[in-house]
Amino acid sequence: MAKIYSHASPKHNNLIPKDETIRFLLNYSKALSVIDYNKLKFEALLN
Repeated sequence: MAKIYSHASPKHNNLIPKDETIRFLLNYSKALSVIDYNKLKFEALLN
């Protein structure tokens, strides 16, 4: 196992997200609302 993960992977060095992806994630996180009720959690998208 150590042998596999000791090498740097060249295909993972160029991970640059697109502006569209960043915008989508930011808008999603702004619209997400988590409501705690007793011991339950409810997730709601406010769109």
